[in-house]
Amino acid sequence: MKIVLTVLLITFSMVGYGQTDNTMGNFDTSFVHTVYFWLHNPDSQEDRAAFETSLQKFMEASAYAKTKFIGTPPRASRDVVDGSFTYSLIVTFESAEAQQKYQDEAPHKLFIKEVGHLWAKVVVYDSKGI
Repeated sequence: MKIVLTVLLITFSMVGYGQTDNTMGNFDTSFVHTVYFWLHNPDSQEDRAAFETSLQKFMEASAYAKTKFIGTPPRASRDVVDGSFTYSLIVTFESAEAQQKYQDEAPHKLFIKEVGHLWAKVVVYDSKGI
């Protein structure tokens, strides 16, 4: 339940306030792909740098991802906020079909090959707009 509330909070924050950098385009509510990563060694600056570099390279190369948000957990201010993850990724797509193509594209597979060994756990939430 905490993770679901966190996803909703992040999503509403992004829709309402947006991002100040260029990775956040117009938030498309057609299909939202939210991924949480827990690294084996979250305190390792080397692992974090490798993960961030590979993820940013993947997001820049993806032909299908529209909105591209990479985040880390803020200091939790309430009990309902789950800050146990190391990184979050929120990506939007124009359709479920586009999201499937993203799953199969070479940059996604390269990202998993390059840094998949760094994470202990991954949780994915996919949502369609209402």
